[in-house]
Amino acid sequence: MKTVKAFAAEKADQPLGPFDLQRRTPGPCDVEIEILYCGVCHSDIHTARNEWGGTIYPVVPGHEIVGKVTAIGSDVKNHKVGDTVGVGCMVDSCGTCGNCEEDLEQFCEKGMSGTYSSYLQDKKTVTYGGYSTSIVVTEKFVLKVSDKLPLEGVAPLLCAGITTYSPLRHWKVKKGDKVAVVGLGGLGHMAVKLASAMGAEVTMLSRSPEKAKDADKLGAHHFELTTDPENMKRLKGTYDLIIDTVSASHDYSAYLNLLRTDGVMVLLGVPPTPEQIHATSLIFGRKSLAGSLIGGIKETQEMLDFCAEHGIVSDVEIIPMDKINEAYERTIAGDVHYRFVIDMASLKD
Repeated sequence: MKTVKAFAAEKADQPLGPFDLQRRTPGPCDVEIEILYCGVCHSDIHTARNEWGGTIYPVVPGHEIVGKVTAIGSDVKNHKVGDTVGVGCMVDSCGTCGNCEEDLEQFCEKGMSGTYSSYLQDKKTVTYGGYSTSIVVTEKFVLKVSDKLPLEGVAPLLCAGITTYSPLRHWKVKKGDKVAVVGLGGLGHMAVKLASAMGAEVTMLSRSPEKAKDADKLGAHHFELTTDPENMKRLKGTYDLIIDTVSASHDYSAYLNLLRTDGVMVLLGVPPTPEQIHATSLIFGRKSLAGSLIGGIKETQEMLDFCAEHGIVSDVEIIPMDKINEAYERTIAGDVHYRFVIDMASLKD
């Protein structure tokens, strides 16, 4: 075992603070990683504050991890010491169920092992995330990261990137497709960048007119205000795919009306309360309302390679570890463009 520095929440109503945790000695199939950068996801906040229930305390959040390999087990074949690598939202799965065999580890029938506030496959060992100086992960769940891109901008790709890439790939977005993105935040800004790179005609749908300039910079071809009823009428039947990243309560039916026949609206955000949908919003036009959860390891590697090829990274603000509680409050207030990333060197000082 090895003692490493970390930041943890001890209770739901307490701020995060310094915490020492024990990392296992790398086994035959393990990779030990020195963490260089870790993104701050809104899921970190929900979990630290037990807003979704079931948090295992103390919790060390962080599942947008990039770093350097410092040690490998005897059976590791795909990584070597010194490699630049990443770890996302999962650190293991059963590997034998139907979903795992289809490279859909996020839907593991026995329960995937989340990077933090979860259990390894022994269902006993608690996982601790990337707000720490190092981590040990089984080889299959360690991803190759290109040195072509700034690593601080790569970190959020491990969650925000794959969360938006996966539905774009699953619904086969291609050149000429009309894709709309609802919500210009950590997820939304990645959806705009990725859909644009895939050749889609991208529209940003927003309640905030001041976001039009940013949407244009990110690659959106159009910006439409959703607060204008006449505008929403004009857009009826326009889009092939809508990526909805909003976690606040909102009217799904209003956006479903904007889909073409056989169009699909994919939910990525998780509002705090259930939403009502009128059946006619789906029946007329044979439309679909779907959800999507991150992506499997194979698809996540594909996403990282795609981003390296197209020069895509997240727009980030780098912070030291001791500013994490302030960053949480600013994230909740929407005061970040568009992802905080922790420089983990600040934790070593």
